[in-house]
Amino acid sequence: MTYGDGLTDANLSEELAFHLGHDKLGTVRGVNPPSRLGEFKLDGENVLEFAEKPELTEKWINGGYFFFRRDFCKYLVDDESLVLEQAPLSSLAKDQQLSVYKHSGFWQCMDTQRDREYLDGLWKSGKAPW
Repeated sequence: MTYGDGLTDANLSEELAFHLGHDKLGTVRGVNPPSRLGEFKLDGENVLEFAEKPELTEKWINGGYFFFRRDFCKYLVDDESLVLEQAPLSSLAKDQQLSVYKHSGFWQCMDTQRDREYLDGLWKSGKAPW
């Protein structure tokens, strides 16, 4: 399952093999979020380091690609207000039934006009990694 608003160079077959190799109901792709802002390393009020949009390699976020076993359906309710990232995935994690497939390669969401322009630029340049 995917949201359809992200692009990646990840191998879905490898993620599926990872999922099948774990005894969990769900697997989510974890990706490192792209930083959009400059970051400081501080000592009080003194800036020790400044990095413009550093790569965030220690943080992992939902990359929007999932594999689920059929028993995941018991976490879903027939309610139009159901939000996958709220009760279903939170409950799956609480029940220790969610694993993460960590992908350190290319991943980019397309949530904003800025994201679209970046991805369009990659495509037009012939350097799109997906």
